[in-house]
Amino acid sequence: MPGGRLTPEDRRRIATGLTQGLGYAEIARQLGRPTSTVSREVTRNGGPGDYRADLAHAATVVRSRRRVARPRRIEKPPGADEYGRLPAVVGDFSAQFAELFARTGVPKMAAAVLARLYAADTGSITAGELVRYLRVSPATVSAAVGYLEGQQLIRRERDAGTRRDRYFLDESAWYRATLASARTNESLAAKARDGAAALGMNSPAGQRLLGMSEYLEKVGLDMVRSAERWRTQLGA
Repeated sequence: MPGGRLTPEDRRRIATGLTQGLGYAEIARQLGRPTSTVSREVTRNGGPGDYRADLAHAATVVRSRRRVARPRRIEKPPGADEYGRLPAVVGDFSAQFAELFARTGVPKMAAAVLARLYAADTGSITAGELVRYLRVSPATVSAAVGYLEGQQLIRRERDAGTRRDRYFLDESAWYRATLASARTNESLAAKARDGAAALGMNSPAGQRLLGMSEYLEKVGLDMVRSAERWRTQLGA
């Protein structure tokens, strides 16, 4: 039945579908199940690349046994937020995340702003909040958010009834960044092909450039296909 529990055979068919590169919607159609059932099953059991039918079934059995046990009340430590997190935990994660962003070439202060936005449950923050949290001047924050807006990583909206700007994460930013990287690969591949033709296809330099062109072209196509596929599946 569509609303019933997944059987071991269902899980084997899901694993087979993932191996064949089928999307969640197609696998669900073959099983006669909602797409959300398949996506949750795969996500909670290792994801598309690591899903194993036998392990997924065993994990489900273990989880069902745990539900029988009486849940214990967990006391929140003093100063914790509604999710039981201490400010120091959020701060440590933000600092480490900012450092990783900076290693990719994002300016240090812009990286700190971006990391803070990702750590915020609302996915938004005001300039004033950034000034207080980062302990920097309004001008420094303005330069950082200006860079992120220019890269289309965040967007700005005016709080209703105020003159205060609020900054939000752009949820499609990484999808666009992947496509931009693929376009860069495509441009390099085209120039390498031109170079191979100009220097001679049979020359050592021409062969090297031709190999570079073929590699970058294939990788770029794979990036676009992967970005489109995962955007569709994760969006669903």
